[in-house]
Amino acid sequence: MQKLKFLSLLLLVFLWSSCQTEPKKKNNSDEFGAKEEATYRKALSTLASDELMGRKPFTEGEDRTLNYLKGAFESLGLEPGNGNSFFQDVPMVEIKNSFKDDKVIITKGKAKIELDYLTDIVGGTRRVVEDQKIEGVEMVFVGFGIDAPEYHWNDYEGIDVKGKIVVVMINDPGFYNSDLFRGKDVTYYGRWTYKFEEAARKGAEGVLIIHDTKPAAYDWSVVRSSWSKSKLFLQTENDNMNFCALEGWVSGPAADKLFNLAGIKDSKELFEKAKQPGFKPVSLGATLNLTLKNEIKKSVSRNVLAKITGNERADEFLIFSAHWDHFGVGEKIDGDSIYNGAADNATGVAALLALAEKFKESPKLERSLLFFSPTGEEAGLLGSEYYATHPIYPLNKTVVDINFDVLQPFGLMKDIFIIGKGQSEVDAYLEKEAEKEGRIVRAVDDPSDGWYYRSDHFNFAKVGVPTLYVANGMNSFEHGEEWGIRQKEEYTRLRYHKPQDNYDASWDVSGTMADLKLIYRVGQNLGNSSDFPKWNDGVMYKRIREKQ
Repeated sequence: MQKLKFLSLLLLVFLWSSCQTEPKKKNNSDEFGAKEEATYRKALSTLASDELMGRKPFTEGEDRTLNYLKGAFESLGLEPGNGNSFFQDVPMVEIKNSFKDDKVIITKGKAKIELDYLTDIVGGTRRVVEDQKIEGVEMVFVGFGIDAPEYHWNDYEGIDVKGKIVVVMINDPGFYNSDLFRGKDVTYYGRWTYKFEEAARKGAEGVLIIHDTKPAAYDWSVVRSSWSKSKLFLQTENDNMNFCALEGWVSGPAADKLFNLAGIKDSKELFEKAKQPGFKPVSLGATLNLTLKNEIKKSVSRNVLAKITGNERADEFLIFSAHWDHFGVGEKIDGDSIYNGAADNATGVAALLALAEKFKESPKLERSLLFFSPTGEEAGLLGSEYYATHPIYPLNKTVVDINFDVLQPFGLMKDIFIIGKGQSEVDAYLEKEAEKEGRIVRAVDDPSDGWYYRSDHFNFAKVGVPTLYVANGMNSFEHGEEWGIRQKEEYTRLRYHKPQDNYDASWDVSGTMADLKLIYRVGQNLGNSSDFPKWNDGVMYKRIREKQ
């Protein structure tokens, strides 16, 4: 009898233990179910197929991709998102920069140094001009090149840099002192794109960033490779003349040559001073001479927009975004030259279609939904930047942007990541839904690599719209966390931005379906709410939103 009771108790314990995990996993599949998964897989396999030629802007692959997406949204019963059109034109310009004589000459009095293109210095201009001459322009070191009122930091205080070349450090002060800014959680002030933008706002003629591997998170070869190719930029009415005449980088050794020419023997001491509050800019007493030669090609790409109109507050929008573009046909690797971009970012666009289907077949929400697939993400978030600066719907009526960029097929996970966690009240909506499933919402372990600033949601943040950018977790229900980490590392090493990023029908997308169910519920809650989630205190976008 005692043995029977013991076995009965073991059976009850086993059944109770099973209920703690299996129903959650089963619900993840059943509730956001087979129909949505079929839609997801069909879209994913199509978008990542050779027929779409790698989905590169300005190619036949773009035309095929746009036609497919338009037809897919129409078949789901969605409305055009831009008047009577599913598209928004995005004017772009492709510029190939080169240095005349492959040299930059910097002088101080009778002394001079010559910097070699690619080895010592890289750079270019967004200005749509055939030749950009910079002759005898004064240079000044302005620390990090940051003006951040919320952190009580202004490297430009007390100096007029109009018409000058500013030389700046990479990253922000928090990288060196955890008590400053957001510590290792790099802010946008630390990104090289911000430094170019701020220098232009201050009226500088040019800006050069001093490369340093650790705070940049990549070595000089990455900078050199990137800047040796042609670049895509948005066109503006004034041919980008509001940007600096020169945007570029100098290597660490080249910067030492520059500071020695300026009479600064110990640049490390200067950098240490620049890391402290109250640093004052230092004139280098040197002038720069350079001629940029530009090859220019103008064209138009397109964003894709589809919507579901809401009921009582139809003028208020939730945006779901995922970029459609990739690298097209390029250099062969292991015999394959088509960069199919299955994970990056056919998965994200397929998620838009699966969510669109789910929302369309569900009771209509009070707010409207916009499914937005921008162009030019791989060229620098261009399509989303264009929408954010030329919005179809008012930004002060835009509640949130929920962004997808690479949804990995690694199966069910106990966790889910928010890239940029802790910046806004939107996080709480996902945390609430994840808790119901017994799942954990996590921040990335090392935010110093700045992934928050590398996908399309960020352009919405820049104009004040709160964002939610999710990534699949690493802690696998079946295999554990170390296995999940290895899968991500393997993807990065073997397939990321390579022709080997292909779709396979054997992919386990159950984890993606589980994540989309959470996002679907977040969309329902926000779509039927009157709340506008706010940025948290101390976040640079808060003051922008409050002005709206």
